[in-house]
Amino acid sequence: MKNLVGIGALWKTTSAVIPIMAFLVIFQVCVFKKSIGDVKSFILGILLTVVGLHFFLEGISLSLLPLGESVGENLVLIKQKWLIVVFAFVLGYFGTLVEPALRTLALEVEEISIGVISQNLLIRTVAIGFGAGMSLGVLKILNGIPNLKIIVPLLILTLILIFFTPEQFMAIAMDSASATTGPVNIPLNLAIALGLSKIIEHADPLFNGFGIIGLTSFGAMISVLFLGILSKI
Repeated sequence: MKNLVGIGALWKTTSAVIPIMAFLVIFQVCVFKKSIGDVKSFILGILLTVVGLHFFLEGISLSLLPLGESVGENLVLIKQKWLIVVFAFVLGYFGTLVEPALRTLALEVEEISIGVISQNLLIRTVAIGFGAGMSLGVLKILNGIPNLKIIVPLLILTLILIFFTPEQFMAIAMDSASATTGPVNIPLNLAIALGLSKIIEHADPLFNGFGIIGLTSFGAMISVLFLGILSKI
């Protein structure tokens, strides 16, 4: 039975990867009339992608998600709320440092800017903003703060910063906010938030647990906008 479940999960991953690969191949060969290169390497790459993605997703469901939710439920054992907020910042910061999508984006930004915006600088700036957003989200859960009271001030702050930030940094900020919501941060931080919401009295996991990823994206965007202002100075 377990073998059938494993095969079903592997097929589900395969069926998600193959269509996009097929779509790109059709455009490359039929529309652009170009070769896909080394066929053997291409097929091997597809196989590695499917198997790697399958094991990655299985690993997250077996370890990262249950561990994150368990840690979130146990956070209430810490009496000082500020320690929980600091924990959330550290988790968000270091989780962002290993986010593969952000590393790819930062590498492209460094190349396009000819080293003016270094990969390390952008990653750490985004990590600080993401950690701050994670801390704010946990603080919201702990104190039962309505979403509106947090989102509106963040929107206003973002709009104000846009007027003082160079245009290229606005585009990088938006892409950075998206790049942080990848396979490392989303399952881990969402599990922490949901676990914490489940254990706090009068807290609704649906309203408190979800939305925290949006706050971390706000934090990442704002931190890059600040970086743009500092670059002008």
